[in-house]
Amino acid sequence: MTRPAVLVIAGSDSSGGAGLARDVRTLADFGADALCVVTAVTSQSNRRVASIHHVPPAAVRAQIEAAFETREPGAVKLGMLGSRATVEAVAEGLRGHEALPWVLDPVLAASSGGALLDAEGIAAMKERLLPHATLVTPNIPEAAVLLDERPVVLLDERPADDEAALTAQARRILALGPRAVLLKGGHGRGDEAVDWLISQDRAPERIASPRIRAEQRGTGCALASAIAAQLASGESLGEACRRAKAYVVELLRAAARDH
Repeated sequence: MTRPAVLVIAGSDSSGGAGLARDVRTLADFGADALCVVTAVTSQSNRRVASIHHVPPAAVRAQIEAAFETREPGAVKLGMLGSRATVEAVAEGLRGHEALPWVLDPVLAASSGGALLDAEGIAAMKERLLPHATLVTPNIPEAAVLLDERPVVLLDERPADDEAALTAQARRILALGPRAVLLKGGHGRGDEAVDWLISQDRAPERIASPRIRAEQRGTGCALASAIAAQLASGESLGEACRRAKAYVVELLRAAARDH
């Protein structure tokens, strides 16, 4: 049987903790191949983002075209895009492929600090990509930014912790056009990390796990890639989200043991 493939459109991370490096490892763990489109080259460590080199938009689009010439993927995973011009190039490159499952991880800031998509890029993402996404996977601060409630610099913001408010935010993001929203609760409080899966055709699903106190970069990349890999294999969205959550929990447990 041919292994499924996922088209990953994201930035590189010189530390190997997040971005394309994390995406490829995660896809391999789920038995899927990666077709890679590099949107930006970042120089970053676990502590800081030193610099970002944006790949020219024409080159981004050319990578997408070459990937589709090589092989038809079963899903698309969108990560760091970096600029409005890149968002536009990605939207043009994916035109005609809207029937594929798209998993959009709205990468707006690095966990080590620093904005990774400016206001114009966020506006373009909401206009050009969100309406075609099968699933968008914001964390709590990213959800607020998508709804224009907070600045792009996220890390000093106090995370919301009211589940009614969070599900209301998820529904407002759903109104922007994606078929489903997985609002991740890692930035919340309490003994459980609760993710909410909200979609247009099903009741809200609460996906909870024990909160693990561990430092692990790239968990958002891993979650979205794990979901995309399973959608490419024909798994249902709900089951893909549950299995991806369990996978990330194991990453965090391993990180906790290592420290």
